[in-house]
Amino acid sequence: MRIDNKQRAEVLIEALPHIQKYSGKILLVKYGGSAMRDEALKRAVMGDLVLLSLIGVKVVLVHGGGPEITEMLGKLGKKTEFVDGLRVTDAETADVVQMVLAGKVNKSLVNLIQSLGGSAIGLSGADGGLIAAKKLDPRLGFVGEIESLNVKPVLDMLEMGYIPVISTVGCDAEGNVYNINADTAAAKIAGMLKAESFINMTDTAGLLEDENDENTLIGKIFVSEAQRMINQGQLSGGMIPKVSCCIEAIRRGVKKVFIIDGRVPHSILIETLTDEGMGTMFVSGENI
Repeated sequence: MRIDNKQRAEVLIEALPHIQKYSGKILLVKYGGSAMRDEALKRAVMGDLVLLSLIGVKVVLVHGGGPEITEMLGKLGKKTEFVDGLRVTDAETADVVQMVLAGKVNKSLVNLIQSLGGSAIGLSGADGGLIAAKKLDPRLGFVGEIESLNVKPVLDMLEMGYIPVISTVGCDAEGNVYNINADTAAAKIAGMLKAESFINMTDTAGLLEDENDENTLIGKIFVSEAQRMINQGQLSGGMIPKVSCCIEAIRRGVKKVFIIDGRVPHSILIETLTDEGMGTMFVSGENI
């Protein structure tokens, strides 16, 4: 469907109050799933981030890369083993994680942002002591738990007009490298940055009352209700850590937290710059 110039102008006018609300504020996007593996979707996501940056939003991108890690391990003849949904990471696998996340994936995203007219700098958790980590569970090897964050490198990049692109590789004082869950890291970084908004992109429409029916999308949910859904076993699989991270982000002071469908082109712009938005919005407090 083609739109005329009057309709284009109306779209821009509708976006104006949203642009004003986000101007000069920090928006952190956790990026992964289908939107990361589909080249057309990847280009759309990076285009959204460039546009937001150019209109004055301080954009931070935190990315995953699990499928790319699994692919590289397969090429090296290493089998991937998971315990409780977390990748068992021996020393060799930790090297691969660092190579793939902080190298191949991170730099490809930086390059794409710049090819679309944006300015980006890649960071890993090891840069500037961004993510200090310790071993989460001896069974998992070099899977890390975040001990502390130093977000000064991120703030410095934002101040200079760059989009920081962060891979969630952490390290300890001895120089050991740890694989950090990207959802967990994104929520904690958003809290430390006092972000205006945290957007978690997934492969579903958002939080669903019935996980098999996307028509049961929950548009807005209080964190207390979301926690009850976890406690009562209404959520399963990868949605549990995503919802838990959204709850944590709210509790760490992030003002707006969303789970949105990364399979929809320009879903970030739809959420941030339109009245209707999309996905699920998490809000603080209790629904009384």
